[in-house]
Amino acid sequence: MTTRTDAGDADTEDLRQRALTTLAAARERTDALTTCVDDRDLTAQHSPLMSPLVWDLAHIGNQEEQWLLRAVGGREAMRPDIDPLYDAFEHPRAERPSLPLLPPDQARAYTAEVRGRVFDLLESVPLRGSSLLDAGFAFGMVAQHEQQHDETMLITHQLRRGPAALTAPDPEEPGAVDLPAEVLVPGGEFTMGTSTEPWALDNERPAHRTELPPFWIDTTPVTNGAYLRFVEDGGYGEPRWWSADGWAYVREHGLRAPLFWREEGGLWLRRRFGVVEPVPDDEPVLHVSWHEADAYARWAGRRLPTEAEWEKAARHDPVSGRSTRFPWGDEDPTPLHANLGQRHLRPAKAGAYAAGASPLGVRQLIGDVWEWTSSDFLPYPGFTAFPYKEYSEVFFGGDYKVLRGGSFAVDPVACRGTFRNWDLPVRRQIFSGFRTARDAGPELG
Repeated sequence: MTTRTDAGDADTEDLRQRALTTLAAARERTDALTTCVDDRDLTAQHSPLMSPLVWDLAHIGNQEEQWLLRAVGGREAMRPDIDPLYDAFEHPRAERPSLPLLPPDQARAYTAEVRGRVFDLLESVPLRGSSLLDAGFAFGMVAQHEQQHDETMLITHQLRRGPAALTAPDPEEPGAVDLPAEVLVPGGEFTMGTSTEPWALDNERPAHRTELPPFWIDTTPVTNGAYLRFVEDGGYGEPRWWSADGWAYVREHGLRAPLFWREEGGLWLRRRFGVVEPVPDDEPVLHVSWHEADAYARWAGRRLPTEAEWEKAARHDPVSGRSTRFPWGDEDPTPLHANLGQRHLRPAKAGAYAAGASPLGVRQLIGDVWEWTSSDFLPYPGFTAFPYKEYSEVFFGGDYKVLRGGSFAVDPVACRGTFRNWDLPVRRQIFSGFRTARDAGPELG
C-alpha cells in the first residue's frame, strides 16, 4: 500500500522528470537554431528589430543561472560581470551588437555549464515550500523562457537573408473539409484565466468569472486567399478601413501587403525561411500587424474578437459549463491536436486538426498562428506580479495588444488556453495572424 509520504515522493519525482524533460527539449531546440548557421550569422544583427542570435543564446543561460542556480539553489554567481549585458531592459535590441558579448564558443560553454549545474540541483532540491519551488514552477518558468527565445530566434531566421538554414516537413493535408464560415458562441458567464495551472505565468492569473453577450467567431483563422481579396480591392489605399494610427503607419512605411509578400507578373510570392514560393491561398495569413488585422476586419464588415471572446471560444464547454485547459479538453497537446513545437515551418491549411476543435467546432485556436485580439494588455482583477514585475506588469496599458493561441513556432510548454502574448500593434515580423468576429443578437444568447 502506498503511504501518503510515498505518494508525495512519487509526485515529486514526476515533477522532477517533467522539469528535466522540458528543459532538455528546450535546449535541444536552442542547439538546433544556433548550430545550423556559422559564427558570422550568429553574431550578425539580421534586423534592428531582433538581437543577434548569440545574444539570445547567452541570455538564455544567464536567466537560467539567475533564477535556478542563484534564486532557487542559493549558489554564488558564475559570471556576475555579464549580467548587465544580457539584461533585456538595460539594452534595446538595436544596441546589442555593439556590446562586448560573449563570442559563440564562450556563449555555448557558459550555457552548457549552467545547464549541467541545474541538472545537479534538480536531483536534490525540494519542489515544495515556496512559490518558486511549488510544483517545480521556477524550472517550468525557465523552460518557457527558453522556448520563447527559441521562437524569437526562429523569427530572426525568417528575417535572415541567404539560403535556407532550416528545413521541416510540411503539415499533413487536412483532407476534404466542409466547415461553416463562423460559429455562434452563446452568451453568459465563463471562467477566464487560471488559479490551478501549476506553470501558468502571472498575467494568466487569477481565474475570474466573465460575462459576455453572444457572438459569432470565424471557424478558422483568416486565410491568405481571403486577405488577398482585401489587398486586391485596394484595402491598403483606402483610409476608411484603418484607424488613424494604422493609416499613418501604412503611409509612412508604404505598406501594400503582409510582410515578406511581393507581386511579380501578377503572381503573389512570399519568402519563407530562405525559400521564395507562391502565396498559398488556403493557409492562415501570417506576418500581419494588429493594424492590418483590424483594417481587414473593418473591410469585411466584422471586427477582431476581444481577448475574453477568444478565450471563451477556446475554453468554454457549453455542456458542462466549465473551462478546459485547451479547446479539446484537459489533456496536453499532441500532433493530432495542433501545429506546435516547430515540427513544421508553416501553418497548416485552414480547417486542419479536427481533433483539436472546441466543443462548438472552432478550429486551430491553438498553434499555427498567433491571433490578434482587439484588447489592450491589462491585468486581471486580483493580479499579483510574480516573480518579478518586468515579466508582465511593466507592459500593462494601451500600448500593447493581446495575441492568443500560439503559432507553429511555439512549444506546448509555453502554450495553453489561458496563455497571453502581447506586442505593439505595428509588429509584423512575429508569426501573427487573426480571425474575426461579429455581434449576435441577444435573442441568440
